[in-house]
Amino acid sequence: MAFVLDASVVLAWLLPDERSDLARQLVARAVHERPRAPSLLLFEVGNALLQAERRTRLRRATRLELLDAFTALPITIEPVAAETILRASELAASHSLTLYDACYLELAISRACSLASFDDSLCKAARAEAVIVLGDRPA
Repeated sequence: MAFVLDASVVLAWLLPDERSDLARQLVARAVHERPRAPSLLLFEVGNALLQAERRTRLRRATRLELLDAFTALPITIEPVAAETILRASELAASHSLTLYDACYLELAISRACSLASFDDSLCKAARAEAVIVLGDRPA
């Protein structure tokens, strides 16, 4: 079954100092289940890797290798349309989320998918909206 994958999981899989078994398991599911993500995932992950390089957590060559690994993942990228932003902004306001995080939640709701995230606020909002959170830690 398809699920929505957010940047926190991807970065926990990619970044050497943040790697986790749960992130590895969730990304491994991508091979068979082809997760979805709003197009902003590309910018969030790319920017986080660039910031890691600027803070000397990564070398340039490593950043580029990780970016290649990320773009090779079989993720269905969904465009963020005006209607998406309107619905996401309501979710953001209702749950005190950033608009970025609310876009992941909006996609999970609109596509009737579960959500893979390590962001506590986003997971809490997803549970409040009756969205299943993969790898969820107890509340």
